[in-house]
Amino acid sequence: MRKLTAILGLFGLIVFQACEGPQGPPGLDGLDGLDGVNIVSEVFEVDVDFTEANNYQEIFSFDPAIIESDVVLAFIQWDADGANPIWRALPQTVFFEEGVLMYNYDFTKNDFSLFLDGPLDYGLLGPEWTDNQLFRVVVVPGDFASSRIDWTDYEAVTKYLGLTDEDFKRIEIKN
Repeated sequence: MRKLTAILGLFGLIVFQACEGPQGPPGLDGLDGLDGVNIVSEVFEVDVDFTEANNYQEIFSFDPAIIESDVVLAFIQWDADGANPIWRALPQTVFFEEGVLMYNYDFTKNDFSLFLDGPLDYGLLGPEWTDNQLFRVVVVPGDFASSRIDWTDYEAVTKYLGLTDEDFKRIEIKN
């Protein structure tokens, strides 16, 4: 009985392996379809001085406005490893004896702002915390926002979106 079952099983495998299904509908092979759309992220680099005169914040306009479903990410150059900058996602928190400092950001479809936040007298901060702070801002198209990626990892974000240092446009502050 076992031999008969084994022979029938082997015969069934051979018969069904040779079967081919019906041809699919035309156009699903990629040859007859319409050209796709190339989705590109908008990216910026800004150098900010946080001062009492600007209320420790800078606001930058999107021109043109971004789409409602887009997501904005912001990174601060925290340090450097030789010639390689080390980028950290905002918000970024620093603890002092006098209080807590946070580099933070927010955005709308029309603009984004970078600002100091937290219960601290910002006038006590030295220039290493307020002057020439370099940020990179990435507008992630809504189509990508739900992707499985660590959006706080600068290297992962730029690699996933195919960005290089040359892609970041420097925005100057307009007074």
